[in-house]
Amino acid sequence: MSSISDTIEQALTERELEFTRKDDAHFIVELPGEHKLKTSTLLTVGNHGVRVEAFVCRKVDENFEGVYKFLLKRNRRLYGVAYTLDKVGDIYLVGKIAEHAVTGDELDRVLGQVLEAADGDFNVILELGFSSSIKREWAWRVSRGESLANLEPFKHLIEEEPAQS
Repeated sequence: MSSISDTIEQALTERELEFTRKDDAHFIVELPGEHKLKTSTLLTVGNHGVRVEAFVCRKVDENFEGVYKFLLKRNRRLYGVAYTLDKVGDIYLVGKIAEHAVTGDELDRVLGQVLEAADGDFNVILELGFSSSIKREWAWRVSRGESLANLEPFKHLIEEEPAQS
């Protein structure tokens, strides 16, 4: 197990990724993003390879069917990981890397895919699964003169609202 752990530590260090090594079998890697500020990814070394698990988003509030349809379609194009739900409905990316395939390059590919998916799909998931909450938050901030900076990607949701008479 330690040679795989050493390979992981060396690869993360060489790529200058922020990580914490909890013990010989567990690494928490913080992948920086643009839409999702960071994606925490757990790498767990097991008997037959490495399990990859990254939190993407909490359970959506609405449009479950639309969100799940999007995630299932997206799974077709992902490398090394797939979207899944935990027992409360939170959204994760999970995958496994076989023991013989654990190299710096393969870790780079899989972590790159985690980041591309989690960060790239984040606003789509929010728009599909939290549209009403986003609209309420927008209205609340406008009413109090608060910043809308981090809601700007969702401005089109507000502009699509029918005019109130």
